[in-house]
Amino acid sequence: MKPFSSSTKDSAESSMLLDQFMNEFTFKLARSDQDKERIYRLRHDIYCEELGYEEPSDPLKKLEYDIYDENSIHCLVEHRRTGLVAGCVRLVIPDPTTPPPLNQLPLQSYGYQSLTHPTLHPDKLPPESYYEISRLAVNRLFRAKIQDTDVPGVSGNPTIFTNEERRIFPLLVSGLFLAGYALGRLSGKIQVFAMMEPRLPRLLAMSGFHFTKVGETIDFHGRRSAYYIDRKQAENGMQKALMPLYLHIQSELATQLEALPVHEARVSCS
Repeated sequence: MKPFSSSTKDSAESSMLLDQFMNEFTFKLARSDQDKERIYRLRHDIYCEELGYEEPSDPLKKLEYDIYDENSIHCLVEHRRTGLVAGCVRLVIPDPTTPPPLNQLPLQSYGYQSLTHPTLHPDKLPPESYYEISRLAVNRLFRAKIQDTDVPGVSGNPTIFTNEERRIFPLLVSGLFLAGYALGRLSGKIQVFAMMEPRLPRLLAMSGFHFTKVGETIDFHGRRSAYYIDRKQAENGMQKALMPLYLHIQSELATQLEALPVHEARVSCS
């Protein structure tokens, strides 16, 4: 994924790509059981079958889910023409009033000892201020080949789409992160944690999102480390060319978030 250029010609091309992306994809909160199953099925395809990271939660239906999905806001990206789920991401929002492990972030449960940053540690931050972005994944059919930066589960696979369609697929990774960030901000959260394979932060940095590494690398579904970014870092670093996409995603999701039933809204506004 190339960073957007500031030249007039390239800026015009970038604007066209963003317009095409916004026309061809839509961002949806998974409110119904059916939409959640679509996400869990994509996660099964990637985390269970492709990467072998997880055992199927429902082998018969081919679904992957875990206990943290109870305290999560789920977002999917749908390709308008085909109706296919192109990608998904979730926000895990801990609830201090619930028993473990739902009172903390997933990365605290399985990687607590690796969290070594002296100040950017969940235990040292207001619990209502942060959340974790996780299970970010892109459907194999929608992946673009990204030279030297392939990330397991999000890039590096040929597709059946035309070159015209495929040229916007690299935006899916940034789009999914933008969706996770927008939902967090709409929910009043200002600090984001994520456990990532080292190449994903480098990939996101190409769009201006510069994460701080806050933990030692551990062997968990491959070599992974905890990373952190706050609102100031994200908004100051975001490439200006991406702002129209961010505002578009935020607008799409804001209406849906407001429409959540009361029992679900408490998760997004804890």
